[in-house]
Amino acid sequence: MSSKILAIDTVTEGCSAALLVGDEVVERFEITPRGHTQRILPMVDELLSEAALQLTALDAIAFDRGPGSFTGLRITAGVVQGLAYGASLPVIPVSSLAALAFASYRENQNRNILAAIDARMGEVYCGYYQINNQSLPELIGEESVLPPNKIKKLQGPWVGVGSGFESYREELKEHLGENLVQMDGDALPHAKEIARLALHEFECGRVLSPEEAQPVYLRNQVVHHNSEL
Repeated sequence: MSSKILAIDTVTEGCSAALLVGDEVVERFEITPRGHTQRILPMVDELLSEAALQLTALDAIAFDRGPGSFTGLRITAGVVQGLAYGASLPVIPVSSLAALAFASYRENQNRNILAAIDARMGEVYCGYYQINNQSLPELIGEESVLPPNKIKKLQGPWVGVGSGFESYREELKEHLGENLVQMDGDALPHAKEIARLALHEFECGRVLSPEEAQPVYLRNQVVHHNSEL
């Protein structure tokens, strides 16, 4: 029987929802920096309506657990908890950085990826990923938040993806040098990649209860920085 997973992502300026049924994924995606709250539930309704599915017919709800915008993370967590509670469904958290790395692999066959999202305040959220023998992104070390010139250098070649490579292009290029062979600063996390990565977690039995749908901030000063909102 085909697995059915709904995925939600509102942690960057991109807002997206995706529905995975078996091997097929249908996605709604918009660039809407301040419209996530208004758009995400209509996207979900459209996907379910087109597939002629009720929310209760799904197996799980996946979500981008961050890192990313504090406001976006709270929106995602709140929406996912509400939907999952109402339909008695488990949830599956997926890293925004892993989603970026997975997209880079699927679209361009890149296997060594440094994902970096602009964290404001002169910092980036970042993580090194390598594609393993299951064709999935595997985190090397830890995800972190730090200034671009403090990112640990690993022997290349690495492809850089994410908004960090747009906001801090020259700093990262100078800091990482010849280890960085390519950059895509326009890449954003997508719910379709969240769904595909969540499928593997679901098949391995790694699911959580709705109340465990918590965001990962990486930065401790969550409440005090209005510039992040």
